Amino acid sequence: MMKVEMGRMMQQFRAAVPVEKRLSKEAVTSIMLHGFFQFGASMSSVFLTLYLWRLTHSLWVSGMFNIVVFLLTPVGFALAGWFAKRKDRMIAYRIGIIGFVLFYLLVILSGEAVAKYYVLFAILNALASSFYWTAYLTLMYEVSTEQNRIRYVSLNMIVFTLAGLAGPALAGFIISRMDGLKGYMLVFAFAFVMFLMTTIGSLRIKTIESHHRAYYLRMMFLPFRKNRNWRRSLIAYYIYATLQGLMIFLPNLLLYQATPREDLVGYLGVLFSGLAVLTGYGFGKWGRLQFSKRYLAVAAIGYTAGASLLLWKQDIVSIVVYMVLYSSFNVIQGNILTNHYYRMISELPLKGALRIESIVMRELFVNLGRITAIGLLLASASNLSGHSLGFVLLAAALCQFVVILMVDEHRPEPEY
Repeated sequence: MMKVEMGRMMQQFRAAVPVEKRLSKEAVTSIMLHGFFQFGASMSSVFLTLYLWRLTHSLWVSGMFNIVVFLLTPVGFALAGWFAKRKDRMIAYRIGIIGFVLFYLLVILSGEAVAKYYVLFAILNALASSFYWTAYLTLMYEVSTEQNRIRYVSLNMIVFTLAGLAGPALAGFIISRMDGLKGYMLVFAFAFVMFLMTTIGSLRIKTIESHHRAYYLRMMFLPFRKNRNWRRSLIAYYIYATLQGLMIFLPNLLLYQATPREDLVGYLGVLFSGLAVLTGYGFGKWGRLQFSKRYLAVAAIGYTAGASLLLWKQDIVSIVVYMVLYSSFNVIQGNILTNHYYRMISELPLKGALRIESIVMRELFVNLGRITAIGLLLASASNLSGHSLGFVLLAAALCQFVVILMVDEHRPEPEY
């Protein structure tokens, strides 16, 4: 009886959604798999940053770990793109997840030696990440359409963020209840299991036969020169990534230094993720792509206000306020850029057949932006205190105003 009732509720829910905005079975499966992946990744990656910090107390080690990852990620994307084009994106997807399984297995076995060999761990992390994200970003394009993409991206962001909400909270609870670094090992072991589950679940998405198996990556600089809109969208991602690259690892270090409690870092992560979920839901329901420039302007203003607060004072209150602003506006900015870029892919030669090459090119610009920001941070700040950190965050926030100029307003097709 319960099963029949649940089925009836799901049918009513689908009926409430216009036909053109409904998601396919593979689209729903891809979102759920990404949620499993993010649950394991959020548990482990957040506390991998703190793990390195606990072992070294060095901003240089934390920064260089991420720089090595971002330097090698474009190379990994190029390899993964070639593999996905020649074989299939789901095979590349599974290789990426297995790479993460191997990565965290080695973290567990190595223990405190991770700090000594952090460069090797960064290389493995970059390769695993490259294969996973090349395949998944391509899959996002394939399972969505122009009509349902804003809804698909928003639902994907909600599930992704909910998993990112639960993961750090559980990991923080585990670590706070165990002595020394034992809790970290248990968290990494849990991530190991989640990645295995994602690999098994990925078998539900079929591989596809493609007639376009030639890999045109070396020719992608031709449309970069010829196609003004696509070139500007790549530049927008470069600028976007200057702030995003800093926010991948800095918030957890700042929160830990201000508290310092791993469980509180995890619980605050729940707050930030919850805000992101609400924002993603609201934008998916009421957001309109024709107002993209206005949304981007509001996001840039929010980033700037938060960074200015950190420049004035770096206590727990100012850090939390900044993270609240960033968590909310980053969802909107990321959704707009994703929709805009996927629309640009459809306008390239071969009408979407260059989707894998386009994803690889995007990651090149994203990682260049991340490296630029982290390199500037390491060159200007030797620790987490002082005004240098605030100035770097403020500069990255102000750069987001340039993104507004790089993105054209979406003009919906007229209704007849």
